[in-house]
Amino acid sequence: MLQVKSFVFGSFGTNTYLVSDEQGNTILIDPACSGQYEQAMLYRYIQTENLTVKAIVATHGHLDHLWGAPWACEQWHLPVLMHPADIPMAKGMQAQYELFGIRAVAQPFPIEPLHALSPSGEQEGSLLNFQIIHTPGHTQGSVCLLFKPNILISGDTLFRMGYGRTDLPGGNIHQLIDSLNRLFTLPPSTLVYPGHGDSTTIAAESR
Repeated sequence: MLQVKSFVFGSFGTNTYLVSDEQGNTILIDPACSGQYEQAMLYRYIQTENLTVKAIVATHGHLDHLWGAPWACEQWHLPVLMHPADIPMAKGMQAQYELFGIRAVAQPFPIEPLHALSPSGEQEGSLLNFQIIHTPGHTQGSVCLLFKPNILISGDTLFRMGYGRTDLPGGNIHQLIDSLNRLFTLPPSTLVYPGHGDSTTIAAESR
């Protein structure tokens, strides 16, 4: 059975997730840890629980989901995997800093397309046996990760009693509505872990 551990990091209150299988193989999703205190908190938990980070995945390319990406990539010698449509945004992180008035220099980090972590061929119950659902609208490269049997990491596409904003570069309300409608076809019991706020279910959000 998969385990989901969440942390709330950064000034935007962004959720970082660790999804782990029974052997401790772990995917780190949206490394939002900003600063040494939050990074140490995440690192201590991973060490204490004897977890092995096998991949770092971003649900999209916004800065608040990637504050800790340079540190995480260096710590575990892994790239961040994200949808190709959001890679230019993530590589141009300095522009996002300027958009939000953040006076800092963005640090580069390695990025590879998310399809590099293909679930095909993985055995039933494997940590990597998950479905990548492309859900444009919040950004053009937004994705949700559906882990069997009923865990959805929804990024900023779907929140508890809400959904992601579309007024930033790359946002499109019509695409987002289409993406939400596709998510609402998932089984009602599907647990939803969003990029901000508390967890919910497909049943609760599709009413």
